[in-house]
Amino acid sequence: MNLKDKKIALVHDFLLYHGGAEETLLEMQKVFSDASIYTLLANKEWAKDFFPRTEIITSFLQKSPKFLRKRHKFLLPLMPSAIEAFDLRDYDVVISSSSAFAKGIVVKTKISHICYMHAPMRYVWDWQHEYLEEKKLKGKIKLMTRFLLNYLRLWDRASAARPDFLVANSKFTARRIEKYYRREVPVIYPPVRVEQIKPQKENDGYFLTVGRLSAYKRVDLIIKTFSKLKLPLVVIGDGEEVESLKKLVEGQSKIKLLGWQSNEKLFKFYQNARAFICASEDDFNITAVEAMAAGKPVIGLRAGGLRETIIEGETGEFFDEPILELVADGVRRFIEKEEQYNYKEISRHASQFSVERFRRDFRNYVEGVLRDWKD
Repeated sequence: MNLKDKKIALVHDFLLYHGGAEETLLEMQKVFSDASIYTLLANKEWAKDFFPRTEIITSFLQKSPKFLRKRHKFLLPLMPSAIEAFDLRDYDVVISSSSAFAKGIVVKTKISHICYMHAPMRYVWDWQHEYLEEKKLKGKIKLMTRFLLNYLRLWDRASAARPDFLVANSKFTARRIEKYYRREVPVIYPPVRVEQIKPQKENDGYFLTVGRLSAYKRVDLIIKTFSKLKLPLVVIGDGEEVESLKKLVEGQSKIKLLGWQSNEKLFKFYQNARAFICASEDDFNITAVEAMAAGKPVIGLRAGGLRETIIEGETGEFFDEPILELVADGVRRFIEKEEQYNYKEISRHASQFSVERFRRDFRNYVEGVLRDWKD
């Protein structure tokens, strides 16, 4: 099948922050270079820099007042309607990149819809109780939020049936899709920029964590652990938790909160780190694999996608629960075995998750399902 003859649209939840899902969307756009991108909300200045030659179409939510766009959780009740309002009737193929709403687009029967799913909507399924606790909601507000989450859960379950084809970003995500949506799906691991990161044995003595500063990432736990251990830690990323984390690191001379960094600087931080650490249950965790590409062991929670990328004792160490004492124990075990790690072998292991591999596998998948769908 010649995809050059097809008019293709890409649909993504939000273009607000730089994260793993956005890196994956970027590689999809490189595979289908003429495709336009539809999204609910966008930081247009950042999005234009990230996708300089791509048409970006936003939903009616983009016309909301600026203070609402910055606190887009208040727009949650409108998001199902906003994604369904996109007019995609002129396209032959629609590819959604979804961890929440993008999969819910409505298209004509002649249009094939392929969804690359980063995760089922976390805060309406297995994270709903933690979500309510993190927001510290009480009384009527908490009750109303429960009703909203119930509505979103029903919509999410129904909308998961809309894509003609679903593919997951990890085996962990595939199991969650089967549990919540009752669909068995193949796996294509997301692209990791391993080709751009050179492995390095030497380090500057600090531990590193990188990612979106959201509550579920448990960066607060990592900071508290390294504060107790009195070991140097560098935190790179941006997100809604940044202000609370700044307060947490006040007076901590060995802990640095550096915010977002350019790729060039980020890759240097990977190369010069002693090890990488993450304490969240992630669907894949691209940054952990980037650290391995630099030859650095990963200390991570024995859960989620990390169980598919870390080989215990060879490319990193696990701890079993996101509890300070167990995280600290994982760090101590790494230090005891540190000399046993081979940085070249760690980097070689990471190479299997390359950008080129993703582009090839995803294009082959799209061509294959469209060929079968047409027949």
